[in-house]
Amino acid sequence: MTVSARYDAVVLGGGHHATIIAPYLARAGLSVGVFERGGRLGGSAISSKGPLTGFRMNNYSHWTRFYSHPAYKDFDLYAEGLRYEFPEGNEAMVFDDGSSFVGWSAWRVVDAHGTQEPWPEGVKRTEEAIRRFSDADAETYLRIHEAYSSSWKRAFGEHRYTTPPAWGTPDPLERLLEEGGLLEPVHQFMTVRQLAYDFFESDELRTLFMRAATTSTGCYGDDVPGLQGLVHVLALTLSLEPAAIAIGGTQAITDALVGAGRRLGVEYHTHAGVAQVLVEGGRATGIRLESGDTVAADVVVSGLGLPQTLLDLSPDVPLERRTRNRLSNVHYDRGQLVWINVAVHEPPDYASFTGDPAVGPQPRLYWGPKDPDWLATRYQAEIMTKGHSSRFFALSSTDTLWDPSRAPEGRHLVGVEEFCAPLRFFDRDGWKHVEASVEALLRAEWPRYAPNMTADNIESVRLTMPRDVLATHPDMLEGGYSQGTTMASQQGRFRPVPELSGYRTVLPNLYNCSSSMHSGSGIGRGNSLNCWRTIAGDLGLDPDATVTTPASRTSTSEEPA
Repeated sequence: MTVSARYDAVVLGGGHHATIIAPYLARAGLSVGVFERGGRLGGSAISSKGPLTGFRMNNYSHWTRFYSHPAYKDFDLYAEGLRYEFPEGNEAMVFDDGSSFVGWSAWRVVDAHGTQEPWPEGVKRTEEAIRRFSDADAETYLRIHEAYSSSWKRAFGEHRYTTPPAWGTPDPLERLLEEGGLLEPVHQFMTVRQLAYDFFESDELRTLFMRAATTSTGCYGDDVPGLQGLVHVLALTLSLEPAAIAIGGTQAITDALVGAGRRLGVEYHTHAGVAQVLVEGGRATGIRLESGDTVAADVVVSGLGLPQTLLDLSPDVPLERRTRNRLSNVHYDRGQLVWINVAVHEPPDYASFTGDPAVGPQPRLYWGPKDPDWLATRYQAEIMTKGHSSRFFALSSTDTLWDPSRAPEGRHLVGVEEFCAPLRFFDRDGWKHVEASVEALLRAEWPRYAPNMTADNIESVRLTMPRDVLATHPDMLEGGYSQGTTMASQQGRFRPVPELSGYRTVLPNLYNCSSSMHSGSGIGRGNSLNCWRTIAGDLGLDPDATVTTPASRTSTSEEPA
């Protein structure tokens, strides 16, 4: 084999977490090479042309708040071109009886660095909106807001951006249980349905909470989301964090991160798939590419799922039988989406249906039946047996209200998501039927909530299905949006398996920074930052220090393809 290059550190895969960890490695003075099988960097953090000429759609990830990630400040991603707009309206839902709920951000961003400050006016508006249908839920909202502001927000951030401790030592969210108050020990074991009915009395917030739980955790009514899922979903349901729109689409995050990496000397290689992690003397010594070339490295970091890294790319590495069995049985049957980009002449008009002019310009707007029992008992059942629910529970956003650059002048682009079955549940013909059925249901149901969403208004509909996800993300088995279900048994110190949950692997210099690790799926999660801090600790480096002269790799032959 030809040794094509040597780096201090190589990163397997050019997905989102690879684009985060690479500049951290380089900032510490390491020479870094990133190797991606496909032709694009960023994984799910990408945008592309479509669904028609002149439009720019998000392919997979849409609702991002990457301005709050430490990398935003650490690499001055604002200067790299990453810009956000911050609407005051936040989470909303339009119900089938013509009623609605609009939540307003409890915090707002006040500068280009992502600094937040409380926004009492938003809290007042949200309280008033909830009180229209439930005084009890309005009081619960105020209590949750107070708890979130005083301790939950800090604890959730610490939980996201630190390595989970061993069992027996409470993590930052578990420590909240010791304070008493709203969070109780039983909440870490409750299902989504139990949590919705425990915290809220109104059908409105129970419905919104359960549907938001599926969006943010993949969990259905009878799944257990754990404390991480609970705090996250409560914050979304009640608009406790600022809403945000990435100007230029999700691709802007990747462009900014890669720009920062290149400025620090990171070298990115596309069409350079990794076939194997090379091992000698109990250590990873580099990688072999699909081309046959080898790349030597002192540190190997995988942005691919941990099961794929160890079982597929490191077949000769010895694993304990129980560990191999657990990696082979990671649960993937949640988080499968039909992601829909819709080109329209004019934005959906929900206000004419609800009679409330405030309804519509929210970056996270759900619409569907006011029926928590359906979400709790029949939503998942129909998805798993029919491919999708016969009743549409959509999450939508017309980002072009804030970012007109993504559509031709005077037209708009709407992103819509709804959930569907795992990929293996249907064959090719079955999925064609599901796809056609979802689009037909969307076109039939949408005008009920926004009367102007007729065939004359809708120019084009582009659907992204689980097969499309798996085709470009081979470690996202079953075509879901995460590298393994984010339920309680696969969160925190148990993700993806208890014995390998700390970003290290069975080899001392082979690490994993992917979404298959804590803190799970999502563009703003802390997986890669936590992995970097683990690597820095092992190498005796200051994780926050900057080496002013970028390192250069040593080339021993031609550049890899």
